[in-house]
Amino acid sequence: MKYRLSCHTSVFCIFVMMFLFGACKDVAKTKPVDAEVKKTYQKKTNNKEYLVTDFDVVGDGITLNTIAIQTLINRVHENKGGTLVFPKGQYLSGSLVMKSNVSFYLKEDAVLLGSTNPYHYKDVPMPDRPQSPKRDDYSNMAFLVAYKANNFKIYGEGKIDGQGRKLALAVDSLHHSGERIDPKYNYRRMRPNETARPKLLRFSMCKNVGILDLNLQNGSCWGLSFELCEKLKLDNLKIVNRAYWNNDGMDITDCRNVQITNCDVNSADDGICLKSYFPNFYNDSIYIANCTIKSSASAIKFGTASYGGFKNVTIENIEVFDTFRSAIAIESVDGGDIENIKVSNIIAKNTGNAIFIRLGHRGGKAPGSVKNIYLTDIKVEVPFGRPDIDYDLRGPEVDFFHNPFPSSIVGIPGHSIENVSIENVEITYPGRATKGMAYVPLSRLEQVPEKIKDYPEFSMFGELPAWAFYVKHTNNITFKNVKLQLENPDFRPAFVFHNVKGAHLNAVNVPKATQKQFVFKEHKNVVFSDNIKENSLIIK
Repeated sequence: MKYRLSCHTSVFCIFVMMFLFGACKDVAKTKPVDAEVKKTYQKKTNNKEYLVTDFDVVGDGITLNTIAIQTLINRVHENKGGTLVFPKGQYLSGSLVMKSNVSFYLKEDAVLLGSTNPYHYKDVPMPDRPQSPKRDDYSNMAFLVAYKANNFKIYGEGKIDGQGRKLALAVDSLHHSGERIDPKYNYRRMRPNETARPKLLRFSMCKNVGILDLNLQNGSCWGLSFELCEKLKLDNLKIVNRAYWNNDGMDITDCRNVQITNCDVNSADDGICLKSYFPNFYNDSIYIANCTIKSSASAIKFGTASYGGFKNVTIENIEVFDTFRSAIAIESVDGGDIENIKVSNIIAKNTGNAIFIRLGHRGGKAPGSVKNIYLTDIKVEVPFGRPDIDYDLRGPEVDFFHNPFPSSIVGIPGHSIENVSIENVEITYPGRATKGMAYVPLSRLEQVPEKIKDYPEFSMFGELPAWAFYVKHTNNITFKNVKLQLENPDFRPAFVFHNVKGAHLNAVNVPKATQKQFVFKEHKNVVFSDNIKENSLIIK
């Protein structure tokens, strides 16, 4: 069904909206689409480029352009597509729904500006999308939304700014005034749930989409969120998503054939996060390269939503800095399968943890699997204190006293992580651990909890008995050409292997210490060189 707006109808609708939404002087004014604009559409149906200012779109940062831009999108889509060109200016809008074959080109100094009025955003229905078991953080409300929209790109020299802090605080105020209650409001953290705050971009079930060369910033929730998409290209983007909480940089959920290259990500939550919400789907053929990441959570992360899985992922040439949690986190806790992952050429400075690999069973009918993981050419510097201490928004503190955490590779009883190779890796740890802070004696390794159903995080097991690597429930793990350094002494051994089968250690260098640096318990088929053997302790 097609809808046509007359001038009188448009004006009436605007007055109704103002009455319902409590519009006041500082709320943007809306300019209607009139009959003359309709004629202009008709004149330009054969033109593949549409200068938006020719269609009653105003770049003054005050006029609300939602109706005008959406009408233009719809008309260009109906006329076999084209590109909407935004010249210099600030184009204020609420939710916009992208359509197939309709691209946006933002020229230099063009800003697509998100409204700070929560009523200007809508949760777009997506009826054919599969159901996810995970619903706590799940909505389709965003500044730019796309559902089954194919063959388009958003690109240029301009900027997309969601004005997320003002928007999130407006959502918060509406909740506390009782006008718009968030049933999932987080009273412990005193903030609205993710489902109440619009994302910056939310694309679902789209094909052949490009986001290129832009500055994107200030979502009130996640930044760039894509699910069940195919042939997705994200290139040369500068993403600053630090306006509020849960501000991921990018979320890639159950997508296929994705390229993320040459991006600079600065996020208050995970930088680039691969997720899997759908049990019968998974991320497949993902390529991430030549990116710089700064995060108050993890830089690159698989999970925690992990119902389907992640396969055939290549990550290379990544710089990480000032990041609170892990440089690389690979997690399956909801029944998903992770396999064929290659990570190479990673440099991480001032980052809380180097490598975290976890197989758990928080959700799903049965535990999934983690296997065939290859990590090579990685250099990480772990500080003693919080790497993100100077940020205005910081991730939640670890809620117990602890010594510096090692990297961890941990499965669960009866379900081992398999075929992991760690090669050409150099990690510098801070040391300064003390038994007075926390202590797990090597005679009581069973004291480390399994935490089978817990949220996965590098700090999840509490105090750990190693300073470099804690490895448990694994099958066929290799360390080759690994150099580990301490800035200060640490009373713990470098490695603890507990319930491992098939461990291969070759050219693993650790600092000299009075205690043995390699500890093994419940192990089979462990192969190592003579110098490691002399520095090993076998616990019966």
